[in-house]
Amino acid sequence: MTFSIRPANEQDVPVILRFITDLAIFEKAEHEVLATLDSLHATLFGPGSVTDAAILEKDGEAIGFAVWFYSYSTWLARNGLYLEDLYVDPAHRGGGGGKMLMRFLAKLAVEKGCGRFEWSVLDWNEPAIRVYNQIGGEPQTEWIKYRLSGDALKRFAAEEG
Repeated sequence: MTFSIRPANEQDVPVILRFITDLAIFEKAEHEVLATLDSLHATLFGPGSVTDAAILEKDGEAIGFAVWFYSYSTWLARNGLYLEDLYVDPAHRGGGGGKMLMRFLAKLAVEKGCGRFEWSVLDWNEPAIRVYNQIGGEPQTEWIKYRLSGDALKRFAAEEG
């Protein structure tokens, strides 16, 4: 078995959408997926895109992906690389493909002069947490992640003062 990683291209949008949906099913959140072929095409490959994606292949077949963007640390005065999603098809887990994607992104972060490589994981995803601990990732327990989305985001944005 031979794993390889390549940059995603516009022809990969259908497989990326399938991986996103499969990941959402795994995370028990399929109902939250609003991505479409058109919206993925526009946001991953359209003008002004701020994201990048890579495809993990095994013997030429797409079996996983990663999507990331660059963040910024004012304290470091450097960019960071933020992994939004990483997914490997369940039939191909345990063979090192996910770790290979993580190393690919770590190398990219170093090449780009990033001060950090960060991601989030659901607290119940023990297999992923084991991998992240194994590669030297450190949980950031002192920070609480917040989110505004949907109607709450629109409501707050519309408020005066």
